[in-house]
Amino acid sequence: MDNIFAGSEIVKLGIQIEKNGRDFYNTLSSQSKNQKASEIFKYLAGEEEKHIKTFQEILNKTEKYEPSGLDADEYFAYMNALASEYVFTQKDKGKEIAKTIKSDQEAMNMGIGFEKDSIVFYEGMKKVVPEYDLKIVDALITQEQGHLKILSDLKRNLT
Repeated sequence: MDNIFAGSEIVKLGIQIEKNGRDFYNTLSSQSKNQKASEIFKYLAGEEEKHIKTFQEILNKTEKYEPSGLDADEYFAYMNALASEYVFTQKDKGKEIAKTIKSDQEAMNMGIGFEKDSIVFYEGMKKVVPEYDLKIVDALITQEQGHLKILSDLKRNLT
């Protein structure tokens, strides 16, 4: 079985996820009639932009990186399954999905799901980035967990 992804390909998927997240939140920010929700969506879009830059820095270092000590076939099949099921790995999907959302409540639920999915994906990504970048990925996971809390709190306050 051929490896579906190299470590750098996983990081590129992370960049695409963040781009779609940014577009998703920017679109929601402009669509929302609720000022507080709009501000939070704008903030989250900015956070996703920071993540894009961070992953780009990791990518610049991982281009030649090949993970070691892994059952590569099994691992890459797992990451392929995660990526193929994860709608935010598809280019321009964030904005497209946001345009279909009818309410802030629906937006919160969708955002919560995306943040959870991102955390799972990035946990998997930790196996393909160089050891010196693990702290960076852990920090991104922590930020995604913070976004999850923000969205959960907002959801509670809007109901």
